[in-house]
Amino acid sequence: MARISTRITDLLGIDVPIIQAPMGWIARSQLAAAVSEAGGLGIIETSSGELDNVKAEIAKMRDLTDKPFGVNIAQAFVRDPGIVDFVVDQGVRFVTTSAGDPTKYTAQLKDAGLTVFHVVPTLQGALKALDAGVDGLVVEGGEGGGFKNPRDVASMVLLPLVAQHTDVPIIAAGGMVDGPTMAAAFALGAEGVQMGTRMVSAAESPVHDNWKQAIVGAAETDTVFLNRHSRPGLRALRTERTTELERQDSVDLGEAFGSVLDLYFGGDLEAGVALTGQVAGRIDAVRPVAEIIDECVAGFHETIARLGRYGAAT
Repeated sequence: MARISTRITDLLGIDVPIIQAPMGWIARSQLAAAVSEAGGLGIIETSSGELDNVKAEIAKMRDLTDKPFGVNIAQAFVRDPGIVDFVVDQGVRFVTTSAGDPTKYTAQLKDAGLTVFHVVPTLQGALKALDAGVDGLVVEGGEGGGFKNPRDVASMVLLPLVAQHTDVPIIAAGGMVDGPTMAAAFALGAEGVQMGTRMVSAAESPVHDNWKQAIVGAAETDTVFLNRHSRPGLRALRTERTTELERQDSVDLGEAFGSVLDLYFGGDLEAGVALTGQVAGRIDAVRPVAEIIDECVAGFHETIARLGRYGAAT
């Protein structure tokens, strides 16, 4: 696999700037270690709130890989006021913060010597994160799965806008699935990509095969945007449940998520909401993480080479 060298790889000590998204209950050692072993960066989630389990998963990571990995702090779901101390005590060196104010934890994390990226859905959010002192940004387009700004902006618009007004390394999220999308993200100003839905559907993902096969069988139109007129917005797989919720102006998240673990690990797609991005329409098979990353890197280099020919002298 050819290495891709950017400020992201230099900061994180990885071979290729492909980051796995920090999905609650999913982004644990089984998946994250596979990503790190393949040359990218696995991320362990904390949004589940199960910090004892998270601590155990971080310990498992060190048994499964000696490669770098990171942790996400999803601020809207933090139940432990000592979350920063918890993360620092685990000895990780890279943290993404999301779903909240970047001024809340950035200084404390930076003082502890960690590299911090904040997830942003708007230019205003990006500028606020820069003022807070982050090392970089995860710029997340509205086509991605999961929690979203109700006024969503697609990556094609958001990425170059943020890149135009900032000079820190950018990881592109939302719509990232393969080499061509990675090359497009780089053309728009990113130096790395984050993949969520592609990793949910990976062979090493711990979710039930029903969800993986639903992603494989989905069309590009088979996601819904919930809570368009409230907060937070959500992009999820289209099911009977989510199609009904889509019609509501305001969705109660507790009701919407329902028995989420029955969906994630029991395979009942109507038990909750399966957070899924529009790239589900481009995923045609469940593949091992190493294969996904290798094909992405090869496709990136092929795309760059093909585009380079358009500028060749005649």
